[in-house]
Amino acid sequence: MPDVSDYERIGVFGGVYSNHHALRTVLADAASQGVEKLFCLGDIGGFGPHPDRSAELLRQHEISTIQGNYDDSVGNALDDCQCGYTDPRDNAFAQISYDYTLSNTDPQHRAWMRDLPMHLRLRLGGQDVLLAHGSPRQVNEFLWESTTPDSFIERLLGEHQTDLLLLTHTGLHWNRLLPQAPGRGLVNVGAIGRPANDGDTAVWYSVLTWTGDVGAPVSVEARRVEYDHETLASEMRAERLPDEFVETILTGWWTTCLEILPAKERARGQL
Repeated sequence: MPDVSDYERIGVFGGVYSNHHALRTVLADAASQGVEKLFCLGDIGGFGPHPDRSAELLRQHEISTIQGNYDDSVGNALDDCQCGYTDPRDNAFAQISYDYTLSNTDPQHRAWMRDLPMHLRLRLGGQDVLLAHGSPRQVNEFLWESTTPDSFIERLLGEHQTDLLLLTHTGLHWNRLLPQAPGRGLVNVGAIGRPANDGDTAVWYSVLTWTGDVGAPVSVEARRVEYDHETLASEMRAERLPDEFVETILTGWWTTCLEILPAKERARGQL
């Protein structure tokens, strides 16, 4: 994994989930924030309608993109999304979403997804930053805020020889910079494909900035982005995607993928 480049301000998002409306808005918001480079942490398809539109936007804007579990599955025409769910109901909905995405993704985009790297490494203000999807050790690993101790974060950083891990996959944004090791930590950058199960229809991505001071850690800003979610919902209905998916987009509350949530994260939701 060679270094990509040196940066002082970057934008990072994950979990596009075919939400091309949110993706366009994030691209515009990141430009307004003066980021030098945008990175996508994978899962381009799934959940939403017209998956080619998101792939086209990422490629057109030359967004540096790594491979999520969805992208590996679609690129290689696997049987399922490798999402990592354990509940039969969640897996049933995941299969509906995956089958739709696979059948509606152009072969040229599937080939592109198949060749995406699983990780990227860059320098941000002198710090080493490693980008992965679920974790650097497993593409569909769920690392939750409530169940990921500092000791485990430090172990991951040591094993992968980095200062900062940028991840996604869970769909919930959070970050923890280790108090005993300034500048070292983990950032779940959030997902832009669906809301964060908080009753808000907006989605989230992250902007990381080096202050310019020698030895200073980077700052992490979770940015809330509103987009045309009602049009997305209309497109989902027209494509006959599940009503449960549409409800999530219109209300900001998850209706699927709840069983995988730890108790504390689930308690923040509606169900």
